Amino acid sequence: MGIHMMLASVVAMAARVAPFPSLPQPQAKTFVAKSGDTFDMRATPINPDWVISGNPQARTGEHSRSHDDAAYTAIWDCTAGEFRWYFYWDETVMILEGGVHIVAEDGTERTLQAGDVAFFAAGSWASWRVDDYVRKVAFLRKPFPKPVALAYRLKSLLRGDVQKSGIAA
Repeated sequence: MGIHMMLASVVAMAARVAPFPSLPQPQAKTFVAKSGDTFDMRATPINPDWVISGNPQARTGEHSRSHDDAAYTAIWDCTAGEFRWYFYWDETVMILEGGVHIVAEDGTERTLQAGDVAFFAAGSWASWRVDDYVRKVAFLRKPFPKPVALAYRLKSLLRGDVQKSGIAA
């Protein structure tokens, strides 16, 4: 059973990183650049069950997606309010304007302001308190399933790329 799971994981990883030559590939953009003022910002309401106080209004403007839809970059902004947020994907953010007070699941507190960068792991919750307004760029990535992540780390280790494997030398 274990060998079947590992084999399926390796096949899934290979399918994710290598396109099938027999299938026509859509013409995807290889370079995307936009001015921060030209994004088509669309309302992306915060789940009402997550709102703690106020009436935060969020909007999102897509910048780009990877060819395999496993990574996504967007501009996101929000007005004043307090809410909990669940991170479905790994997310790295850089605050562009305004600020937000974050309380992570483990109790860590931090106020992020313009220029600050933070990472939130997929599957985690954090409380966000926006006193006035916040605008961020968000870099999102779908995490590999655990067996695929292990196979990827082992491949990196075998290639001698210790930093990418996440395994200390």
